Amino acid sequence: MSIPRPLLPVLPLLLPLLLAVALVVALVVPARAADRAAGRDGDGVETARTSRQVAPGVRLESYDRLEADRWLRIDELVVDLGGSGGVRAEYLGGAGAATVADAVARHRAGPGRRVVAAVNGDFFDVGRTGAPLGPGLAAGRLLHSASPGAGRAVGFGADGSGRVLRIGLTGAVTLPGGRALPLTGHNAARPPADGIAAYTADWAGTAIPDRDGATAVDVRDGRVTAVRAVRDPARTERRPAPGTTLLLGLGGAAAELAALRPGNPVAVAARAVPDPGPAPVDAVGGREPLVVAGVPQDHDGAPNNAAAPRTAVGLSRDGRRLRLLTVDGRQRDSGGLTLTALGRLMHRTGAHEALNLDGGGSSTLLAAISGVTAPVLENAPSDGRPRPVPNGLVLTAPEGPGRTTAFRVDAPGGARVFPGLTRTLTATGHDAALGPAAGRPRWSVTAGSIGADGVLRAPRAAGVTAYARLGAARGTLRLDVLGPLARMRPVPARIGLAEAGESAGFVLTGYDAQGAATTVEPRDVALRFDRSRWRVTGGAGGGFTVTALVPRAAGRLLATVRATGATAELALGVGLVTRELAGLEDAAAWTGPGAAPAEGHPGPGLALRLHPPDNRSAPGAPSAPGAPVASGAAAAPPRPLAVPQLARALTLWVGGDGSGARPAVELADADGAAVTLRGPAADWTGWREINLPLPAAPQWPLTVTGLSASGGTRPGRLLLDTLAARTPPTGPAAPGPARPDPVVATGAEVRARPWRFAVAPDAGHPRTAGADLVVTGAEQRPFLHRGVRFLPLGTTRRTLAGGGLDRMRALREALEAAARDPGTGALAVVRRHSVRTVDRKEEALLARHLAEFRRTTGKGAAVITAGAPRFAAGRSEGVLALAAARTGWTLVGADAFPGPGRDWLSVRPTGPRPRPRPAAGPL
Repeated sequence: MSIPRPLLPVLPLLLPLLLAVALVVALVVPARAADRAAGRDGDGVETARTSRQVAPGVRLESYDRLEADRWLRIDELVVDLGGSGGVRAEYLGGAGAATVADAVARHRAGPGRRVVAAVNGDFFDVGRTGAPLGPGLAAGRLLHSASPGAGRAVGFGADGSGRVLRIGLTGAVTLPGGRALPLTGHNAARPPADGIAAYTADWAGTAIPDRDGATAVDVRDGRVTAVRAVRDPARTERRPAPGTTLLLGLGGAAAELAALRPGNPVAVAARAVPDPGPAPVDAVGGREPLVVAGVPQDHDGAPNNAAAPRTAVGLSRDGRRLRLLTVDGRQRDSGGLTLTALGRLMHRTGAHEALNLDGGGSSTLLAAISGVTAPVLENAPSDGRPRPVPNGLVLTAPEGPGRTTAFRVDAPGGARVFPGLTRTLTATGHDAALGPAAGRPRWSVTAGSIGADGVLRAPRAAGVTAYARLGAARGTLRLDVLGPLARMRPVPARIGLAEAGESAGFVLTGYDAQGAATTVEPRDVALRFDRSRWRVTGGAGGGFTVTALVPRAAGRLLATVRATGATAELALGVGLVTRELAGLEDAAAWTGPGAAPAEGHPGPGLALRLHPPDNRSAPGAPSAPGAPVASGAAAAPPRPLAVPQLARALTLWVGGDGSGARPAVELADADGAAVTLRGPAADWTGWREINLPLPAAPQWPLTVTGLSASGGTRPGRLLLDTLAARTPPTGPAAPGPARPDPVVATGAEVRARPWRFAVAPDAGHPRTAGADLVVTGAEQRPFLHRGVRFLPLGTTRRTLAGGGLDRMRALREALEAAARDPGTGALAVVRRHSVRTVDRKEEALLARHLAEFRRTTGKGAAVITAGAPRFAAGRSEGVLALAAARTGWTLVGADAFPGPGRDWLSVRPTGPRPRPRPAAGPL
């Protein structure tokens, strides 16, 4: 499931199942297996798509895909080059490494033009100079030539059209007397080992790539100003000053340059050599060809052909349609693509030629929003933040007239509101070119009321449209008015801060009787809390910010909606306390290789013994480089240990023996993904407490699944004791409302329904108890019974092993059939409880599809889970949810065509096991 980027700040406001949207496990698999799963035409399903006009001639398409082995999140800029929109693609960067956003802020778009979008560009010399490896041209000027083997690029001509090509270098250094030597590099990150490379103020690296034995010559105004030998490779030359060219003689050319003297005349010439066609005006380097002459390329066996974040550029046959695309990777909700799969994706988008740009943590895509001056980040870089890169591609377009022609109307807190409560709207003016334009509009609404400040007070109606007007300029936004506010809860339910001055945010999420959710804004709420310990302020998007005023405290915040009296309570804490997770007195119950009870600090503890490395090898086998490493040891606890949800770090006492072995704490997150916290190499002797910070990325809750030790260059024995968590002292969250959902009914109410079915863990032969049929979640095919279409969704295969793809395809088919069949009044998804088989993102997608089905058809929908640990019943967005306990059975009364305002199910949570009756035949 994908959520439009402008709504990301209000993610916590969505319904509980949608709140469960989380990152899923990103699997990196061998190229051939990944291609089978994620690259073939027609495989995978698109789960969501949003489209936004960025500028005339530039559109942003953002969409998610569920593949057999991964989720994918893709952002794609679709650009008409050289058309009426006047969009141009230009080289971005040249002044050293910077984030794409910083490079955009420095880019000179030219008179009457503005930047509307950008992506990262070329691969670069990681760990050395940081300079681009491929060629680069800007405004017709050669900025840098390619390093050996890196000559591919995408270039754009004077007419704006683009093409994929190779760009080489031709040039000469003319010495005194007229002798000319070939120029082998121009601002090249890795110049050839033998020849002359020139470096100018356009050099984008951190230091000139000097080599021992090279000769460096400074040339200014056609004359030598300095000659020096490079004796120490660690001594680096810096970027030459403007107007100065530094010549670097390498190999045999070093002696040629060493003969020069200050004052000698020297001429340097460098020119790009394109293949094929004329030299482009702007060009940026790339690496692997993805699509060549309309044929996607197979990179099976290539070193870079692994699933990863990707950036690619594609062009139509005539070079007029440009596609700039990023695929997020190394994340739970986007596993990335192989080169082969990326080529097939680019081919499906319509690319006749496509080139791979730098990926990994470099993948970055920015796009403008109408009325906003600077482009904003659209993708999710895998490093968690944008990475500095040396160059990129930037899209520029003509500036508009600056006169307001329309408004973009937004509701930062969400385009939903409870009757009688408020929603703050914003109106951003833009001109005909979608550029910024000033102007304060007048507001009006079709129902309810709205002030000059854009604060809407909702009516008691199904919906309201807000208008922003200024002369002929206008903007509109449709808002849904939910049912009356029934309950409210804070998200998150607890806030823990480490020290005074630290802040964190929360929102208040309200629900109507059908489980439809949205934010409750600060202006509608009264807060009670200890103002001597905390400061709480309301902010944009309906959120609150809590700031600690003291170094250590615990308390509560009570929020009350003034108009309805609904309340919610938030636990607060500041200062870190130590909470013991395992004292290891039960070390004898911890099991694993090399683990045994031992002396602790003090009292009992756990020992992990690392054994000598096995140096035996087959005759003639090469020995591994470096020193041998002792084998590891690990111990699993007798039961998983829960980590406090607000914990900042784990602590562990380690008795070192100087072996250099590294202790680690092994954890599992809510999706079952492994998380390892590695400690320092134990090069000390005696006891020492180590601190292991918890990363922010894992999906909580976390559980400790083991302790381990690895590494070291000799056998060792680490002693471990007292695993603890450093966490704020918030105490437990306030319990939610205990009232049962109205779907939970008495036996008489269930029997009053036109017919009944039972949910049981198996189809045994107990008493009938009046049930027409029994569903267990193990049914093989959909069936229709008295107006209810039952859809079994098998949970034997994990989401990211093809199960999710099969389930979503079956769901779509069933929804389409139920929507068009007048004899179907409700759809019931039936499945067996299976821990961690269905991931959170699939769960949210299921909820969204069912809610949309109910909204568009008016028919009933439910998710029934058989064999759950305990009974539960509720609803979200009007979709009923029933979890039937694995003990006993649950009787359900059904009416596929109930009267207005009535649920189509009534549920009795317990009863004797029913006798099964044959289900209706398959559809």
